[in-house]
Amino acid sequence: MTHVLSARSRTRLQGVHPDLIRVVERAIQLSRQDFTVLEGVRTPERQKQLYAQGRTKPGRKVTWTLNSRHFVNPMTGYGHAVDLAPFPIDWSDLTKFDAISRAMFDAAKELGIAIRWGADWDRDGQPRERGETDSPHFELAL
Repeated sequence: MTHVLSARSRTRLQGVHPDLIRVVERAIQLSRQDFTVLEGVRTPERQKQLYAQGRTKPGRKVTWTLNSRHFVNPMTGYGHAVDLAPFPIDWSDLTKFDAISRAMFDAAKELGIAIRWGADWDRDGQPRERGETDSPHFELAL
């Protein structure tokens, strides 16, 4: 079965670097796991809200920085990160995030675009072994 990005996902990709959009668009075609785009470009205000979560606001921590690759980069004019989740959203099954990751890396390799995954920041191919927990996050590796 071939999946396609929803209109909502496409809207959420507005302002994201064209190379990363190409990877996401190819990944959805390659993936056996349907997925949705949760977030692309983020404002500093939104980042502050997310950073407060699990610290001064209720909820679990979802970000570890106030300086995000989701912000529009002044040098390129684009955001360099996206957050993707299985569709329908299932936070408890990490194998679904792993399937999205495989599709993203296969697409990136095919297109010659380097990316990093938030569940494998050190890029050693061993997700989550050092507390790397940002499974939805993908960014251009610049």
